[in-house]
Amino acid sequence: MKALVYRKSVPRYLACALAARLAPRRFFPRLAPLGLAEVPFDPPRGWLPLTPLLCGICGSDLGLLRGAESVLLEPYASLPFVLGHEMVARLEADAPQLGLAAGARVVAEPGLPCEVRELPPCRPCREGRSNRCERFLDGELPPGSFLGFTARAGGAMAERTAAHPSRLLPVPDGLGDEEAVLTDSLASALQPVLEHFPAPGSLVLVTGAGILGQHVVRCLRALGSTARVLVAARHRGQADLAIAGGADGIVVARNRRELAAALGARYLPTSLGGGNIEGGADTVFDCVGSSRTFEDGLLCLRAGGTYVMVGAGARLKNVDISSLWFRELTVAGSSGCALAPDPRRPGTMVRTYALALELLASGRYPTAGLLSHRFPLECWREAFACAFDKRASGSVKVAFDLR
Repeated sequence: MKALVYRKSVPRYLACALAARLAPRRFFPRLAPLGLAEVPFDPPRGWLPLTPLLCGICGSDLGLLRGAESVLLEPYASLPFVLGHEMVARLEADAPQLGLAAGARVVAEPGLPCEVRELPPCRPCREGRSNRCERFLDGELPPGSFLGFTARAGGAMAERTAAHPSRLLPVPDGLGDEEAVLTDSLASALQPVLEHFPAPGSLVLVTGAGILGQHVVRCLRALGSTARVLVAARHRGQADLAIAGGADGIVVARNRRELAAALGARYLPTSLGGGNIEGGADTVFDCVGSSRTFEDGLLCLRAGGTYVMVGAGARLKNVDISSLWFRELTVAGSSGCALAPDPRRPGTMVRTYALALELLASGRYPTAGLLSHRFPLECWREAFACAFDKRASGSVKVAFDLR
């Protein structure tokens, strides 16, 4: 089958990292160890074969091609691999264990925890927190935490793919492919929103108005949050989408004085520049995960507030963390999807991926403009170039159309 394969090459990875520092919005396909290739279709035993329909490009894919992945996470991947974990696909054969017939459309939750590896459940898996699985390196399956970054557990940037039955959920009949392909990115934002659902009437700042920031706003509104939601957006198109998704206002701040004013907080000048902020938001959802957004996120919080990193940051440099202890802040991260508290029914848990599908099919989740670009697999260079340079392309979510 034809597939987009990423192969191990330390020199090319480092070259991509250097190129990204020099031109962060440009994709260099000749440097990346990535290309279309004919590869055998050899899924793990018991997995169900799928025909991909659409597959989105994730921020983790872009981080890999920028050479920006954390070196600490190298053990949690195995090469070579077929990229692509944000999929909507069709079953190639009947799946009686799921009550689905051949041709049924499905989405695949990409995590590869104990159940998928046919191992006894570790403690997090027993607790329903499979995204925190302690055995991503074990079992017959090669090391890896999710589809598309693991040898033999190939992704959907290919003519065929496969998934473990426990990871598949049927797509509701009334939900189009273009909406269903948003399930994974929605679920990635939904998990931290459910874990840190804001109190009624509180102030929330969403930093970054790319696809994750757009989903955070929409998740809050779709689940009935009455918090005041502000979004820090860099571009007009992103700002318009955030307002359409339910944001109460847009923050465009050139400095901390303006940031404090936007939050209704107090600006405190400092002798060596920069300044501090007193008061501010109750919760910050950082959908960028950079050094600047991390430091500003801490500064934007009132005492006792919560900072949540939704974007998959890797390294922070020259960050002043004094606000963390001085204001007794809580800092949290989020990885993957599993079970999470359901704010609609206090005391109950919900499968994040299933709730993501439910919201998309509900008719009250605005999706217009989120899937901004589609490309055939043969145009992978153009697709990644579009996703790299959001300012020039106006892209939000870019996907491969394999139909």
